[in-house]
Amino acid sequence: MNATAKLPIGIEDFEDIRRNGFYYVDKTALIKDLLEGWGGINLFTRPRRFGKSLNMNMLKYFFEYGCDPQLFEGLAISAEPQLCQEHMGKYPVISITLKDVSGNGYTTALEMLRSVIGREAMRFRFLLDSAEIAPEEKDAYKQLITIDATNQQLFSMSYGALASSLLTLCELLHKHYGQKAVLLIDEYDVPLDKAQHFGYYDEMVSLIRSLFSQALKQCH
Repeated sequence: MNATAKLPIGIEDFEDIRRNGFYYVDKTALIKDLLEGWGGINLFTRPRRFGKSLNMNMLKYFFEYGCDPQLFEGLAISAEPQLCQEHMGKYPVISITLKDVSGNGYTTALEMLRSVIGREAMRFRFLLDSAEIAPEEKDAYKQLITIDATNQQLFSMSYGALASSLLTLCELLHKHYGQKAVLLIDEYDVPLDKAQHFGYYDEMVSLIRSLFSQALKQCH
């Protein structure tokens, strides 16, 4: 361990850790494992505090267009130049965490989920100017980023738009780039755990099933 390195207490941003001299346990060999055993869907089940969220964030930085290779210098994955050349910075990435979708009622949980999806969707506003996307598809995208007129802190997407939101983003990014998106979902079980605890499990499991099922088939 580098004696001068700082402990990244409460920090889950890979770039922040790498650029600011924080201690980092190198788990980038996970990238090689994923690429060599590439599956359509990969599920990570590890104990709490294992570093799953940081790993997901690291994967986002590795795969997403615009990746800075310097972030991975000296790490395990840098010893795999062929994999890096083929996959580093080669994909659109959709990355969400559901850790805050923890409302004590279904309506509140829906608002929280709309916020998570809406804020991620806003990263892709360039889709509105894409020549590869039809006007009606841009209208579908607009539904994901429209702010509620009566409450500027909320998104106004309908239930149907929310249920198909990840599929919509996957399809539009695929059309724009000609490359399937990588979809990263962190803390996927939190909404279901909270729904079970507060008594709206059936409604939430139906929504989560719709949100994930088709999108996971369209993305990496």
